[in-house]
Amino acid sequence: MKVVILAGGFGTRISEESHLKPKPMIEIGDKPILWHIMKIYSHYGYNDFIICCGYKGYVIKEYFADYYLHCSDVTFDFTNDNKMIIHNNIAEPWKVTLVDTGLYTQTGGRVKRIQQYVGHEKFMLTYGDGVSDVDLNELVQFHNKSNKIATLTAIQPGGKFGVLEIDGNQNIARFAEKAKEDGGWINGGFMVLEPEIFDLIKDDSTILEREPLERLTQKGELLAYKHSGFWQCMDTQRDKNHLDSIWEKNRAPWKVW
Repeated sequence: MKVVILAGGFGTRISEESHLKPKPMIEIGDKPILWHIMKIYSHYGYNDFIICCGYKGYVIKEYFADYYLHCSDVTFDFTNDNKMIIHNNIAEPWKVTLVDTGLYTQTGGRVKRIQQYVGHEKFMLTYGDGVSDVDLNELVQFHNKSNKIATLTAIQPGGKFGVLEIDGNQNIARFAEKAKEDGGWINGGFMVLEPEIFDLIKDDSTILEREPLERLTQKGELLAYKHSGFWQCMDTQRDKNHLDSIWEKNRAPWKVW
């Protein structure tokens, strides 16, 4: 199953660093948060990635173009026709497709633009700024048993985000993005989607979390996989510092690999 990662936003709330690079390339420790997210998926055997690029997307492309060198010892022999020798090379088992989905394209529009790379298969989708210790195998099994079009991972971070109302059958009864209630379940990303989702996206201006997911809610086709473990997005500089601190202390719950 392919993994789609939304990595094209401006990251305005963490402008201290995002003025130089796209938010998914801001580092936790010495690796971009995008790398951390991909390592989570790879641990569960999902190694085919589609990255939705936008703002400063060339930074992401250059990172993967040079990834082999980043992770290996190398000798540049200028006395022998500039020969390059790779030593003890380390490579991930990844296939990475980088797609320019537009500078101002909304989340739904970015998903629509990568339809040709997904085809008619179900796929996984997440945001390029959040890490979690969610069990992805259990998530997929949960989705497969439901016969629903979409499943998202619901988490409880407090009152900072919008709230989901979830009934006893794990159906999402109301999808209220950016509401003001405290302590409810929110959309934490780490979704599993059937290809029917593409039919609900009109154009580049479509926000995935608005009409598409709200329509699925009305049709009873949006399911919540409740995750009570670790989840953290990197929305602000304070969030980044918190993630850095956890990583440096070797206490990162999302490091499942």
